[in-house]
Amino acid sequence: MINRNDVYPVMALALFVVLLLVPEYAKAVSGIDDQAENRCVVLLHGLARSARSMDKMDQALSSKGYQVVNVDYPSREHSIEILAPLAVEEGMNRCGQDTTIDFVTHSMGGILVRFYFNENSSERVGRVVMLAPPNQGSEAVDAMRNLPGYDWVNGPAGSQLGKDKDSIPLQLGTPGFNFAVIAGNRTIDPITSSVLTNPDDGKISVADSILAGMSDFRVVAVSHAFIMKNDEVIDLVQRYLAHGSFSARAE
Repeated sequence: MINRNDVYPVMALALFVVLLLVPEYAKAVSGIDDQAENRCVVLLHGLARSARSMDKMDQALSSKGYQVVNVDYPSREHSIEILAPLAVEEGMNRCGQDTTIDFVTHSMGGILVRFYFNENSSERVGRVVMLAPPNQGSEAVDAMRNLPGYDWVNGPAGSQLGKDKDSIPLQLGTPGFNFAVIAGNRTIDPITSSVLTNPDDGKISVADSILAGMSDFRVVAVSHAFIMKNDEVIDLVQRYLAHGSFSARAE
């Protein structure tokens, strides 16, 4: 005959184990990333785009448990000197004070982050993934900046992304934060591609996306306009934010 006094300790132990394991099981089932705790990801769109272009990335990272701040800034209205603190500080302020801040940027968004932290402390920055950044400037800007309508479409910042003496990217040093780059090598813009060094994504050549000091680098078969919406790219971003490497398998 079973003694109830013997059963109670066993039941208590079993209950303790269940309570211990259920949260971990729930995380595994939901796909929540353990590394997301106390992490905030700031998304910065590119030139002549809006926060809506980063919505798919926002949803994917939010589903992993990250706090995500998708910043909408007026990319066509100001120079990089004005846009950088405007966009970066908005993201950091919305993240709060007690979080590590990661950045996922598209195109000029990466230059804004580089510019801002070239002049300010990057102590709170965790990891940064730059999608199609013109880290060495873009030949397309030099070739097209004098065409009618260029300034109207791209604003003051658009003329600062070339490879001439006024190039903002070429004036910046090696970032002091942990970062990686994803470049595209497919184009839907043959006119712009004609002035770029191949391979390119229609706006930036692969070679001009590269930056000394990057922790990882990947080239994907996608165009500049859609790189932030690509499923492979989103998976690579999740891997890098969680593990610091594109090669690490996302949990």
